[in-house]
Amino acid sequence: MISELTTAEAGQRAIEFLMQDLEMPIEDQEWFSVLGVRAVGQTWHVVEIGVEGLPDQWVLQVYDTGECDPNYTFRTPVQATEADTGLEDMPEAIAKILTTERLQK
Repeated sequence: MISELTTAEAGQRAIEFLMQDLEMPIEDQEWFSVLGVRAVGQTWHVVEIGVEGLPDQWVLQVYDTGECDPNYTFRTPVQATEADTGLEDMPEAIAKILTTERLQK
């Protein structure tokens, strides 16, 4: 079966899912963008989402049904000892979630 979900739709579903899962305020969601989407086989896509100007990424799987796997991955080159690096000018909600994610990696 060939997926009917386009890469653009997969990216949109992933970012909507992540914003809801992170409980990101609507006014802060514009800081996030889809960095890349690639189809894996015919049944799912891998979507990378990041915050403008930062190296951090969330990697999600979106299935051809449009469902997002809730077990997504966060990756960053930032060391836990520098968890607040680069966050000075970020909205509070984004700085908080990135600091938390960086400390847990």
